[in-house]
Amino acid sequence: MNNAYVERAKKVIADPKILSIVAAKRAKQLALGARPMVKCKDENHLDIALLEIAEGKVGFEYGPVVKAEAEEQQQTEA
Repeated sequence: MNNAYVERAKKVIADPKILSIVAAKRAKQLALGARPMVKCKDENHLDIALLEIAEGKVGFEYGPVVKAEAEEQQQTEA
């Protein structure tokens, strides 16, 4: 894993947990035959995924929160 790609990707997705999930899912897609959206000299799927994140080609969004989950989160935060 290329540390320079990790640092660049952290600037786009600051939360390390979310970054690892997004990168892992994209790396799996690449391993299953998806075409890379960037040119990368590395053949490691994770490096390619991190570079895609760093260049803004791959992102994420939160899905809708179920009402019960939202209430539970509010209770735990209080």
